[in-house]
Amino acid sequence: MEIIKKRNSLLGEQVVKNLKSRNIDAYFVSSKEEALKKALEIIPQESSISWGGSVSIENIGLKEAVRNRNYKVLDREKVTTLEEKHEIMHKALSCDFFLTSCNAISEDGVLVNIDGVANRLAAICYGPKHVLMIVGINKVVKSVEDAISRARNIAAPINAQRFDINTPCKKTGCCYDCKSPDTICCQLLITRYSKIKGRIILILVDDNIGY
Repeated sequence: MEIIKKRNSLLGEQVVKNLKSRNIDAYFVSSKEEALKKALEIIPQESSISWGGSVSIENIGLKEAVRNRNYKVLDREKVTTLEEKHEIMHKALSCDFFLTSCNAISEDGVLVNIDGVANRLAAICYGPKHVLMIVGINKVVKSVEDAISRARNIAAPINAQRFDINTPCKKTGCCYDCKSPDTICCQLLITRYSKIKGRIILILVDDNIGY
């Protein structure tokens, strides 16, 4: 285990360096607990906060933490109608901090994300003042091509199991590059550089979190 930790630490340091070269603020932490602590240090009190679909921010307890602190939370999970949900999703595009994860990161610091409705991708591209990403070391791969493959062949089929949808990957666990009306792979986003320095902040965690 110590050998794995040593390797992950070396890899994490290199990925952080490469992310910073792309105008993305980045930190490497050794645990979920450290990730939560760092995230709360980064987000000023009274900031407006929202998020897209992300298991990773739940895994470290960030959702519950911001709900219980002095933040203005735009929480789409607390409403009952689809209209209210979409209203909050639109408002989230102008919040102070948008919380999310990343489907995959190449070792040289390129972010790859895939989405259905694409509100998450829209927020990563433009709108919120800051995008705070919580990402497990399990999502680091060698190249951009590997990152795309991970997003489509690992993250998407796993995420499909969470939803009441009818797609091939829901039934078999494998991507078929489908055109199903229920597909959750409508948009693919490759972020190779942040135009605004420090707008995207990424906390890389030495743990397997999210999908």
